[in-house]
Amino acid sequence: MAFRDVNARRHIGLQQLSALASTGRTFLGPVKSHKFIVDEITKQSTLICSAVRLLESLDLTSAVGQLLNESIQAQKKEFKTGMSTLLFLVGAWSSAVVECLQQNVPVPAIVSVMSEGLNSCCERVQCLQIPTHDVKKELCSSRVRPKASESKTGQAGRDALTNPWDLLCFQRDISATEEVIPINSCSHQGDDCNFNKLLVSPLAGFGSVASFVKAAGDKSSPALSGSAGTASSCITQKLTHSRHFSTLGKGPSASQQGSFQGHLSGPPADVCGCCGLGHLAVALSHGNQSSVKLLQSIAAYQQERAEGSGNSQINIAEIVTCCVLGLPESYSCVSPGFVTLVSPEQASVIKHFADKPLRVLLMDGDLMEGYRHLGFNRPPNVRTILEHPSPQGWAGDAWLSTTLDILMSFEVNLVLVKGNVCKNLMERCTASRILVVGCVARDVLRAFGAATGARAVTYLSQLNAASVGSGAWAELWKSSDGRAVDLGELLPARISAGGIALLTAVLTTALPCKAQLLEDQFWTLLYRLHHALKDGKVFPGGGAVELLCLSHIQALAEQPGRPGSDRAARELPSPWLAEHKPIVLQALASGWRRYLAVLLRNTARAGSELEAGASVDRHLQKAAACGSPSAYILEQFRRGGVLGSGSEPVPEQVTGLRVCDNVAAKTEAWRRALDLVLLVLQTDVEIVTGPRGHQILNSPVSSEFMFL
Repeated sequence: MAFRDVNARRHIGLQQLSALASTGRTFLGPVKSHKFIVDEITKQSTLICSAVRLLESLDLTSAVGQLLNESIQAQKKEFKTGMSTLLFLVGAWSSAVVECLQQNVPVPAIVSVMSEGLNSCCERVQCLQIPTHDVKKELCSSRVRPKASESKTGQAGRDALTNPWDLLCFQRDISATEEVIPINSCSHQGDDCNFNKLLVSPLAGFGSVASFVKAAGDKSSPALSGSAGTASSCITQKLTHSRHFSTLGKGPSASQQGSFQGHLSGPPADVCGCCGLGHLAVALSHGNQSSVKLLQSIAAYQQERAEGSGNSQINIAEIVTCCVLGLPESYSCVSPGFVTLVSPEQASVIKHFADKPLRVLLMDGDLMEGYRHLGFNRPPNVRTILEHPSPQGWAGDAWLSTTLDILMSFEVNLVLVKGNVCKNLMERCTASRILVVGCVARDVLRAFGAATGARAVTYLSQLNAASVGSGAWAELWKSSDGRAVDLGELLPARISAGGIALLTAVLTTALPCKAQLLEDQFWTLLYRLHHALKDGKVFPGGGAVELLCLSHIQALAEQPGRPGSDRAARELPSPWLAEHKPIVLQALASGWRRYLAVLLRNTARAGSELEAGASVDRHLQKAAACGSPSAYILEQFRRGGVLGSGSEPVPEQVTGLRVCDNVAAKTEAWRRALDLVLLVLQTDVEIVTGPRGHQILNSPVSSEFMFL
């Protein structure tokens, strides 16, 4: 066993925390810098753009790394968003606390003042909350339309960070020809601008690709009448800062792009969604336009199923995803039912079914000979020597024959299994024209159970006639142009049933390394919308909330007295606490300042963080001169920006749109970041046990440890 003192002025734990967090500074803002993660063993690369995926790829063997990962995972488990903010603030506040230690500020003073300061910030920013039912009115009424001369010259005189809606046009995407529908293409006609009625859905299950959202199980999707020429007018350039992928003056014509997309063949879609969730979805997208269109289709579908009940919530349990490799990203769509990848042998079974009704069996567990439920109690005083006598877990012929006989006796055509499936059994079932699909989510099983009347069983011995459902069907999934997709090893198949409450977001990409990224982006936006509807309120985004926090903390630093807890007042003399309070509050404010500077720098509008910091200072002065910083920030937000400097040119395709953030997710990310920093700060000793202690003994850092 070895231990070392980490509570010196340089505090090793805080330095490690700051170094780990600095790796994710490029993930802030809509214009993110992606990272390639290369596996040292397989040499395969994956494109990531989130704090969660980054930490999964790092070697977090240290105690600080494990604590950081636990905080990130806790934020992901509860909100599915806010992890990048948490990671950045952990690094910013760790460096700030180290500076406080170097100025001989006592640890109790740091803990007390920073905690009270953050609590005060959380209370102060409540005045910025916008009810979700007011978002549509707020954004529609205050949207800034650029003049014709400005749109030609690209001079709109607004800052990118503080007009964050503009950043929708800067989403980094390999597919530079992907369709973007400008928000200003939405014509506002009062109550006639109905999200559910005007939204053209990219649902691609059967029939036409430009179809209205239909009820689940309806295989007919009549196409919309109208000219397809309007689609080409919505094509704009998305990527402007890449010398490799910029298509300025090089890309295909608008008509070619419009025909390639194949999703719009009628009046332009009402992306705003004036009477639905369109504005809120776009406001929370943070530049992820492709996921916005998928989410709007899902919202329209679920709202139509609700039959005007007034329920605007998004039911996440009815949504699954499937990544299809080999197709352009423009083929991404939403399909009713369950879309999954199957082998070519299973695809031949699906072709054999050809619209025939299938009898369904649902398995809530593994379909393997040795599977035991978690509640299974083995006989006492029995020792199992070898449970799988055959190599590699292959089942015996007796079990395989018995299982196959049971399935055939109940005339089962389709088996959906929650867990794993015995490879040998799947081959025999495929030869007997029984489709078996493994690793199916529990929500999918519930949806099929409700639609077909099937009841999930844990073991085949529990199977009876009442457990088998009927009315399902299977087919090969078709792309937006109506053609079946044959990509070689795995083929996408669509399994559905009449009236099933299940949607699959089919995410297509030609780059295998980008599949996980697209899936993460979709789920992040989905949960942002879910939490916004659950909270009933949102924050103005683009740095508005952080700017108010920075202004508030600076004002507190200039005031005598609080913040500072009673405990700190008892432990420290009042003059001493008053002496250190401004230093600690300025350290807390430096985290917000760095956050805003990096956020502005990542929008490619500031040449450096120093320039971005100067822009932040100018707006702090304006907010202070206004007398009410919150009123100043809200007024700037209504005008289309918060930190706009009025000097930077705006690209031609920029529109006066803005973004919003989740309330609970953002504030909880702040609290988790500060809690982690203060936890590491109050750690006096790092204790190392196990084999790593012997490695440290022979390492260059052994002089820092005391060995027992």
